[in-house]
Amino acid sequence: MFETLSDRLTSVFSSLRSKGRLSDADIDATTREIRIALLEADVALPVVKAFVAQVKERARGSEVSQALNPAQQVVKIVNDELIAILGGETRRLRLAKTPPTVIMLAGLQGAGKTTLAGKLAKWLREQGHTPMLVAADLQRPNAVQQLQVVGERAGVAVYAPEPGNGTGDPIAVARTSIDEAKRLQHDVVVIDTAGRLGIDQEMMKQAADIRDAVSPDEVLFVVDAMIGQDAVTTAQAFMEGVGFDGVVLTKLDGDARGGAALSVRHITGRPIMFASTGEKLEDFDAFHPDRMASRILDMGDILTLIEQAQKTFDEEQAAKMAGKLTSGENFTLEDFLEQMMMVQKMGPIKNLLGMMPGMGQMRDQLNSIDDRDLDRIAAIIRSMTPAERQDPKIINGSRRVRIAAGSGVTVTAVSNLVTRFFDAQKMMKRMAGGMGIPGMPGGRGKAAKAQKKVKKGRRVSGDPRKAALGKASSAEEAPAAEPQGGGLLGNLGGKLPPGMELPPGFDPSKFRLPGQK
Repeated sequence: MFETLSDRLTSVFSSLRSKGRLSDADIDATTREIRIALLEADVALPVVKAFVAQVKERARGSEVSQALNPAQQVVKIVNDELIAILGGETRRLRLAKTPPTVIMLAGLQGAGKTTLAGKLAKWLREQGHTPMLVAADLQRPNAVQQLQVVGERAGVAVYAPEPGNGTGDPIAVARTSIDEAKRLQHDVVVIDTAGRLGIDQEMMKQAADIRDAVSPDEVLFVVDAMIGQDAVTTAQAFMEGVGFDGVVLTKLDGDARGGAALSVRHITGRPIMFASTGEKLEDFDAFHPDRMASRILDMGDILTLIEQAQKTFDEEQAAKMAGKLTSGENFTLEDFLEQMMMVQKMGPIKNLLGMMPGMGQMRDQLNSIDDRDLDRIAAIIRSMTPAERQDPKIINGSRRVRIAAGSGVTVTAVSNLVTRFFDAQKMMKRMAGGMGIPGMPGGRGKAAKAQKKVKKGRRVSGDPRKAALGKASSAEEAPAAEPQGGGLLGNLGGKLPPGMELPPGFDPSKFRLPGQK
């Protein structure tokens, strides 16, 4: 959605990095480029003027002139102002003191209200609530049936006493839904209202009457993020006709320029509360202004990535898999397939990588990523027998032909997968044991053994005095390789301070304290 804006702002800031100090001309040129970038992203003109004026004022202040890195300070200022224009802090739902909490959805037809009602209900259910959807859109053909299907997919109840398709009273349905929710002990009611292709008085009056009948705790205005400047006009009309408490952006995964997201909050004064980023019911979450600003400036969104991983991965399973990864050899193709399936549950690989900082500069490579490649790998592994997945070394030429035929790929593809798996297994084994990485089991032991092996082949001098010194040195170093916990010298690791070295020929193993046998 914000790719064009992100690219323009990134190029603007890259030109500042070489400057040790920013002049007024540099600041003017930078803000001019920011203004053009925002206008090209379809941000409303009043919003652009206010944003640029605030950035220019702060850029000319002491926080930039006295900064060690002025370019980074300007990026910080733009980031702060983007967060402010997007709403500052994340706005949470207001829950009623006595259930049910009533949430009313309003917006134009085609904005995605019905689908969003299901997404919101599923999100609420995951938060521990028991929501109920209400079919109060009785005008649009099959709107009631669509909500019932969406509710079934989301696993939530749907209250639909009227068949719709132009029959029934939506105000009565909304009013009776509150009593129904109390009777069935639903703590949240989400009312899906009718929309129109454009603003008209009939739609506004019906939405206002429903609002008066149920006194909702939250009225959410659902807006299509792809309609550009019209989003601001529609939002102002709904603000005057019905009034709303928060904004929900749909279709943020589209290829439009995304100016609506930056405009609606500033024009209406109402926060963006939720965002829909895809077609699946899971592609929905609370809107975080700081994370969105970070994405726009190509600084990544690690917090959202972590949250998605926590939702997808089971802690016990992750710990078990981490143990296999550190051991190297115990990691099989079965484990690899399991991990790949869990990563796929988090969403498209392109989206996951896009949350990493600096990935905007690799957009062409990200666009070339095809999730179907993962499906092909899964097909290859599933075409193997359990024994082949456990021990890929037994996969010979005839087995590869059979696997290739079963998965619909070439024999070369099967060979490449097996070869890459062996390479990855070797790399994990090296990292786990032989390279002394902190926290990895086996690193110190192997390093000590290697050191011991080198010292074992050391030549002994023919001079008896030097040979005696060499033996004493070996005696000193032996406990150092594998320190013992119980002896006097064990706690010292076999090493003594300079001037207190052991005499030639002294055997520490024969040392006894008074009274010790």
